[in-house]
Amino acid sequence: MNAAVATSVFGVFMLATVALGLLAVRGRRGGGGGLAEWSVGGRSLGTVFIWVLMAGEGYTSFSYLGAAGWGYNYGAPVLYVVAYMSCGYAVGYVVGPMLWAYARKHGLVGITDMVAHRFGRPWLGALVAVLATVFLLPYIQLQITGMGVVVSTISYGTISLNWAYFIAFAVTTGFVVVSGLRGSAWVSVLKDLLVIVTLGFLAIYVPVHYFDGYGPFLDRLVTEKSEWLTFPGHGDSGLGQAWFITTSFLNSLTVVIFPTTVAGYLGAKNADVLRRNAMWLPAYNVLLFVPMLLGMAALFVVPGLVGAESNLALFKLVTDSLPAWSVGVIGVAAALSSIVPMAVFMLVIGTMWGRSVLSLVPRWERRQKGAAQLVVVVAGSLALLLTYTAPNTLVRLSLISYEGMAQLLPMVLLGLMWRRLTLLGALSGLVVGVGVVCGFVFTEHDPVWGVNAGIVALAANLAVALAVTYAGPRERDARPDDEVLARDELEADRVAVNAR
Repeated sequence: MNAAVATSVFGVFMLATVALGLLAVRGRRGGGGGLAEWSVGGRSLGTVFIWVLMAGEGYTSFSYLGAAGWGYNYGAPVLYVVAYMSCGYAVGYVVGPMLWAYARKHGLVGITDMVAHRFGRPWLGALVAVLATVFLLPYIQLQITGMGVVVSTISYGTISLNWAYFIAFAVTTGFVVVSGLRGSAWVSVLKDLLVIVTLGFLAIYVPVHYFDGYGPFLDRLVTEKSEWLTFPGHGDSGLGQAWFITTSFLNSLTVVIFPTTVAGYLGAKNADVLRRNAMWLPAYNVLLFVPMLLGMAALFVVPGLVGAESNLALFKLVTDSLPAWSVGVIGVAAALSSIVPMAVFMLVIGTMWGRSVLSLVPRWERRQKGAAQLVVVVAGSLALLLTYTAPNTLVRLSLISYEGMAQLLPMVLLGLMWRRLTLLGALSGLVVGVGVVCGFVFTEHDPVWGVNAGIVALAANLAVALAVTYAGPRERDARPDDEVLARDELEADRVAVNAR
């Protein structure tokens, strides 16, 4: 009976999710049905939609599974998530409007477009698209896996993991192919409402139900599990203060050029939307403390979870004490926290390939949207197939995803602000940076010397890029600075306002 109730609640919400995604584009397929409408919402999304869309990237299945699991296993080091996201929003206050203005002026729809335009090499956009796809595919697989675990758990085991994986893929593909970024933004509204309600409820319910309040819970945590409250946390994790600082710093820079973040930037109707968004988004991060804290609460309620089981710490608390209908609602919130970011990941991969790779083939040049939609299905199917057949392949790639994407920072940000950076310098730095981070991570030397391996790789990347740039000849590019570099975002915004 519990399984039937929880599964029915879940099924109703999944149908509502697909319907909401399709409703988002009703009446917009006429004049505005091109790649820009599909991939960046026609550059017309307002403050609310941009806020919920970009908040959706911070609330993935990690929020319900990984954050609770890290809290359960390690404790304090998991706070790096709150630190880097909040710092990233501050960086995004400056960078977001700059990228928005650059893309709007030149008709661009992603970072692959930007680097191709900046260096005047279409093939460079294709190269970056392939590299970014390698780093993004693991995130699709991780969201499929995360949603699968959630669905199987809230159904009390009646839905197998394999079917749950397929449901995750089918629901996401079902609306993102048709509705694009706008549909993801609409679904984000439903997701955020459920996230706020469910996490707010659990923040009160769990301490009261299991410990008679926060006072007894925190007293017991300080007395019995004090190791979880200091760095480097519980166990020999190596996640000390130096790792925390370097990881927070690196990720706060990387998140602003992450292709999914840039898709959110470019969907805004003006730069002021992004500035307001950067100011309000950190407040949303307060909710991230809830699964982290509940993960540590699970130490006393369901002790002894090891390996992947620790990621179910929060749901162990939920399924053991709450009625089936509420388990279903919490499961829907967690599932949507997988679907929304997975949809944006798939959309971004499709956009990069449709615009920067397949468009190089003459027959596909005028069908970029169709090509992008096809790539969405292919990318999702590939991630699903590898989830079934070789899950460890993408799991190992996920170890370098964020640190690998960080190696694009010199090419994207430095390149848009400094005319002197040459193509050879940017490429040389990128090759060195990716090579160094792969070497450290795959030989299990991350952290290295107590710091994040990605920041060591980025330092090498930047050093090589600068050395090659200064040692080599200046590039000859007849275009003026205004055409190549990103303008001051405030000036660009004024121009856009005057044009309207």
